Formats: sequence, C-alpha cells, structure tokens
Amino acid sequence: MLDLPLDQVRTLLAVVDAGTFDAAARVMSVSPSAVSQRIKALEQRTGRVLLLRSKPVRLTESGTVVVRFARQLSQLERDARTALGMADDGEPTTLSIAVPADSLATWLMPALASVPTRLRICFDLHREDQDHSKELLMEGRVMAAITSSARPVQGCTVRRLGRMAYRPVASPAFVERWLSPGPLRQALPSAPVVHFDRKDDLQDRFVRGLAPRNGDGTPSAGTSAARTPPIRHYVPANGAFLDAVTHGLGWGMIPGSQITALLAEGALVDLAPEHHIDVPLYWQQWRLDSPALAAVADAIAAACHGNL
Repeated sequence: MLDLPLDQVRTLLAVVDAGTFDAAARVMSVSPSAVSQRIKALEQRTGRVLLLRSKPVRLTESGTVVVRFARQLSQLERDARTALGMADDGEPTTLSIAVPADSLATWLMPALASVPTRLRICFDLHREDQDHSKELLMEGRVMAAITSSARPVQGCTVRRLGRMAYRPVASPAFVERWLSPGPLRQALPSAPVVHFDRKDDLQDRFVRGLAPRNGDGTPSAGTSAARTPPIRHYVPANGAFLDAVTHGLGWGMIPGSQITALLAEGALVDLAPEHHIDVPLYWQQWRLDSPALAAVADAIAAACHGNL
C-alpha cells in the first residue's frame, strides 16, 4: 500500500491555501526550495502531477484527491488532540464552508453565532452560488457547503435544510416605466434586469416560466424571446443588489424574507404575487466524526427550521 508522507501532504495543502510556493514557504517557515522539493517528491511518489504551476497554483484532478485527504486528516488530528487533552496551544479549529450570498445576508450569521464558543471555531467562509458550491467540496477546498444539490459528493453526507423563496420585484417607478404597457410575460423579457453575477440564472428562469406552455410542458407555438435584448446589470454584493433593484436600475429575484418591510412600505412591488421560485438548500459535509463540524451542522439545521 502506498504511504503518503505527512510532511509532503501538509506542504501540498499549504501551497494550495497560500496560492504560491513562496507564500507557502513563509507560512511554514521553510525555504521555497524545500517546498518545491516536497511537492516534487509527493508527485513522484504518487506518479501523478498534483499542481499546475500557475499563479495562483491550480490543482489537477489527482491533486484534489490528495488535498481533500490532507484537510480531513488535519481535522481528525485536531479532534483527536482535543479529545486527549493535548490541544493546549489555544489554536482554534478552522472550518472552511461554502455558502451562498443570500444565506449570508439573511439567516446564516445568527446560526453561526449560536455555535458554542467553547469549541473555539474559526469560520473560513467561501461565498459561492448554491448551484456551484459542491464543486468546492469536490476539490477539497471546503469541508462543508450549503448547496442546491441533494446528490452527495463522494465522501460526504447530505442533510435537507429547506427552501428559499425568491420573488420577482421592482420599484414602483420601474414598473410604471417598463412594465405598464402590456402583460408581464410580454414586457418583462425586454426590461432591464439585475443579476448577482454571471452564474445567477434566477431571473432568466423566471422569465422562461412565464411563457405559455403546451400540455407536455414545452413552450407553445408562437412563443419567442424578447424582441429587444434586455440591459443586464451585474451587481455581485447582496446589499448593493437590493439597492440596485430598489432604486430602479432593473428588476430582480430577491429572497422574500429580505424584502418583507420594503414590500409593506411600497418601496418594492411584487411583480407576480402568485409566482415565485423555490430554491432547495442542502447541507453537505465530509463524512467525519468531528464534534466541531457536527455542532455547526446542528446549528445551521436549527436556524433553517425557523427561516426556510
């Protein structure tokens, strides 16, 4: 059976987290040549290229396997030291978690704050769309993720959290200018729209859902795309995204829990009260017997019970 020297495995992890060989050397208090030699030795031992020497470095498919092993090993080692009363250096446990921006802006922070402080957990949050966060799990970059996928990543467990309801909203002035001439399904495709980033397809999904359908669910004859392509704004910050919609830059899909007061005040208009998009959320984490990871999972599940 092939043994993976721990110093080489940890060096690979340090390079991936730091981004470059030089940065990893500073973190590990060794020379860059020592880092390079360890990585080369590990690649020779596995018979595979593990890193692409770019800036920052990029993992190969084989490299993701070793990094995932390294991160799991590091967490298991710390949990064992804690259980044995050997973790007396005061260093906290770092948990890397992939989270969607909308969860960050609504219910996630109170959940993390409820985790017992005695566990001394340092949260390393990676903002990623729920449709893509499982990729970070597969690459070994995070230990857990809030994702829209119910299919577990290899080596992970899945827990259903609930559904986040997104509503199509716009300012009253925007509605008057862009949407008053005709039915919503005809006017909306050509109206300016706000996207979080280029991975955000909620707005396009909503527009497609407005199109008339045949009995088999396919678009009916005569259904066509917008005659005029819409102006698309990309605003990759949750608060700024909401401001962009509120100030009339475009319409957008926003979690209902985030806009209750704005709807009540009349600052925003729900464009289709009878329609919304439900995005399922799941918690995926490595299959580890880790008290810290288990505590965070329980806190998040409890928070979702009252918010999703």
